Amino acid sequence: MTKSRRTASVSPAARITAAIIEKLEQGTKPWVKPWRGLPLSRPLRSCGTPYRGMNTFWLWMVADACGYASPYWMTYRQCQKLGGQVRKGEKSTIAIFYKNYTKEVENAEGGQDTESRRVLKTYSVFNADQCDGLPEFYHPKPLVAALEPEGREERLDAFFAEIDAELRHHGAQAYYEPLRDRVTMPPAELFEAYDHYYATLAHELSHWTGHSSRLDRGLKNRFGSDAYAVEELIAELSSAILGAELGLPVSHLDHHASYIASWLKILKQDERAILTAAAKAEEAATLLLEMGGHQSSANEADAELSDAA
Repeated sequence: MTKSRRTASVSPAARITAAIIEKLEQGTKPWVKPWRGLPLSRPLRSCGTPYRGMNTFWLWMVADACGYASPYWMTYRQCQKLGGQVRKGEKSTIAIFYKNYTKEVENAEGGQDTESRRVLKTYSVFNADQCDGLPEFYHPKPLVAALEPEGREERLDAFFAEIDAELRHHGAQAYYEPLRDRVTMPPAELFEAYDHYYATLAHELSHWTGHSSRLDRGLKNRFGSDAYAVEELIAELSSAILGAELGLPVSHLDHHASYIASWLKILKQDERAILTAAAKAEEAATLLLEMGGHQSSANEADAELSDAA
């Protein structure tokens, strides 16, 4: 997920509000996590004190967007004092606070009155998941780590293992990073059932096929753009094809319904857009099926037609 750079003239309140509006317009409540099993906690300072007010919802939203599982946030210096180090390349986010001060102002009689004012200020913080060397205390384990969901299948494990994608299990968010060419998935234990895990992985791997070294769909477009919505549509259709071939559900991917408004806009603008998206989805699904060693029913049908000819 990419983040646009903000100019210094944009106030902290405007920045936070704009980010929340963007999420809500996508149909997502940014403070609600889609996965089960993570410890429920307000965002915490390094000392364990909970953040309050808007910081609670803002840091929840950032943690969800970035896949952070730890509730702990700290400044760069606080991390160092705890024996840790922020990893190179990690980006900070803001926390907000009000600074009170007094100012002398002239009153109607020409004298001086003291006026109290509050100014919204920010400081930079990092999540504990962005830091190395911190005590294990700052990385709480999922509540259901020992409970494997039902429905694990050797044939599907073998299929996905054959696909040579960089895959990590981390945090509470499923996403593909084009620049790193890496798929991130929540641990399987956080899913209600393994078929949901497999279906979500199929969706993210569909994005993975669009990398410049594979099908080259151009994945550097800004989050929220029309091109991004088209890519989501391609991944949605591709995962539906994979679901049909592999016997996976697709109806549970409710969070992707947030893109429907964008899809409708695109389809109304270009009546051939769905045809193009479907063709690219077929390419993506075919590539994954071939990599996984699965004989597609479409290929079998093509072979029958070839024999008949």
